[in-house]
Amino acid sequence: MKITKAIGLLLACSATLGWAADVTVGTAAAQAGKKATGFIQVPAGVDAAINIPVIVINGAKPGPKLAIVAGAHGTEYASIIALENLAQSVDAAELSGTVIVLPLINLASFAQKVPHLNPVDGKNMNRMYPGKADGTQTERASWNIARQVIEKSDYLIDLHGGDLDENLRRYAYWPQTGKDQLDSASRAMVLAFGLDHIIIQKNQAPAVPGATSISRFAEDQGKPTIIAEAGHAGTTDAADVEALVRGCKNVMRHLKMLAGTVTPLDHPVWLGPITTVRSEQDGIFYPLVVPEAYVQRGMIVGYVTDYFGNKLADVTTPISGVVTYICSVPSMKKGDTAANIAEIIP
Repeated sequence: MKITKAIGLLLACSATLGWAADVTVGTAAAQAGKKATGFIQVPAGVDAAINIPVIVINGAKPGPKLAIVAGAHGTEYASIIALENLAQSVDAAELSGTVIVLPLINLASFAQKVPHLNPVDGKNMNRMYPGKADGTQTERASWNIARQVIEKSDYLIDLHGGDLDENLRRYAYWPQTGKDQLDSASRAMVLAFGLDHIIIQKNQAPAVPGATSISRFAEDQGKPTIIAEAGHAGTTDAADVEALVRGCKNVMRHLKMLAGTVTPLDHPVWLGPITTVRSEQDGIFYPLVVPEAYVQRGMIVGYVTDYFGNKLADVTTPISGVVTYICSVPSMKKGDTAANIAEIIP
């Protein structure tokens, strides 16, 4: 009984006098009230090793652990720069809890300017969770991130943005799992984040092995999770970067990790399933709409020509909704994505 009371007193004192727990992720070890940088070291296997940068901001006071990640696609630059800025601007002395930041997961994609995939093994670094300890580089990286970051965190924010061939509008995802408590927590997070178009992502069917994102893996682990996207075709527009930084800090305020209040969105535009509009031709693509455009079923959103400039086909939308993404480059192969259209939920 005396031991129990002593432990209770110790915990109460630590909450009052300052959080005493150190937090280590990879080689980054941060004492309470401090910030540390390091790497999640992924050993070589069937291909090369990789050192993924990690920043641990360990608050001076107790609180939740929030993981924020970006750069699974290494040319989604706005989200990567946003996390660089966020990590520099958050003061550990003013923080309650811990923020674990992975600003750039896919280093080879970033270095070689290869969109979508990890050029080392040709795999999507946001589709391989929970990964494999003895797999290819993407699988080994996913395995290490799953265990060293996601499993040890309470919440996740997954940031993305316009890849080199993606001109997109800002929007967020609210994953719906069918678990009331989890869905309520993630809904509150996405409303606090503040992007006014929110896609409802239905995640109630079993996850597909080999096609599981970091966000879906976190949800299956019971971690409230949101996804946010901002960026236009590999650019680092200041407004896009700031929207992501502001959103992350809003969630941190919502979770009582930072001082201040945040007003959640009252009337976001809720979006349903995304329909991918694909080209039926090889050739040169000419977009006729911009992200954020509202379109009607049957509307022409672009067209494809041959390499002499002769029109081959119009690209039309099969649904009415809002353009969340339009291909930003002329290169087009049969089956490539020309546009994504999201249905508007009344």
